[in-house]
Amino acid sequence: MGKLTNFRSGMNLFNKKEKITVGIADDHQLVAKSLGVLIDSFPAYTVIVDARNGVDLLAKLKLLPEAPDILMVDVDMPHMDGFATSKSITEEYPLVRMIALSMKDDDLSIIGMLKAGCCAYLLKDIHPEILEKALNEVAEKGFYNCDAANINYRRLIQTAGREERLKLTERELSFLRLACSDLTYKQIAGQMYLSERTVDGYRESLFEKMKVQSRVGMVLEGLRAGLITL
Repeated sequence: MGKLTNFRSGMNLFNKKEKITVGIADDHQLVAKSLGVLIDSFPAYTVIVDARNGVDLLAKLKLLPEAPDILMVDVDMPHMDGFATSKSITEEYPLVRMIALSMKDDDLSIIGMLKAGCCAYLLKDIHPEILEKALNEVAEKGFYNCDAANINYRRLIQTAGREERLKLTERELSFLRLACSDLTYKQIAGQMYLSERTVDGYRESLFEKMKVQSRVGMVLEGLRAGLITL
């Protein structure tokens, strides 16, 4: 599996130019246009391209003098869905930071988009303030973790003793790596030759150590801390 380099990008896009450029790929025209108007209302951002699917997006990107800094990619699109689109963008435009958009909030869809190269995953019904916060986090740090426990995420990752908090056992690391796959927790237990109750214990232990509340938050924190790669 390829490395998700977006999580290790040290470039702060706020220092790059007057406005951070954004592209949108969504097959629902009303959603795309409304999202574009909203993002254009944020002082630091401007939308320079919108497309109906991955094929349309890739064609339009080739016509631009420079690719946008951030791309908002819908998961479910005809002709070329979000997974295939994100993979292609990662290969052809490795410096572009992608944010997945969806109505789905299941772990497998989220982890699938992260594997494809996205550095954040947002639901379409989020509040505009959360959208702007997510854009700011992606522009500044290269990722956004929407886990409710990470409201003070920036403070937590700078706190002394972080290395000790994220010190994992070999078994916990093995579990974390398997959690990045499309395996269910029951299947992970089978892979590790452990009971489901033991695997549940590893999960709860990692949630506590990483200060997260979900499988996706755990994976994102593992990526950020350099414990795993996708």
